[in-house]
Amino acid sequence: MKAVVIGEPSGATMEQIMAVYPRHKLVVDRFVARGDVIGIGPFADRGNMAIFRTRAAAEEFARQDPFALEGLVKSYAIRDWNDAMLT
Repeated sequence: MKAVVIGEPSGATMEQIMAVYPRHKLVVDRFVARGDVIGIGPFADRGNMAIFRTRAAAEEFARQDPFALEGLVKSYAIRDWNDAMLT
């Protein structure tokens, strides 16, 4: 079972997002290096989504992400996901 983190946009401007992005990327890079992240990226409305190998990793990410800590993501929802493409 994987876990998907879905971030709801806060209405932040692209300028605000890009000011925090370097700190966000450092966190993302740590999770990627550990092999926890399967996919990650923004939606057109400035929300975002990430797929993690475990719920524990997803929860840890949500607690550490500067986008959330600095108010650029209004809220995160974490949903368990059964990846039907894998056997």
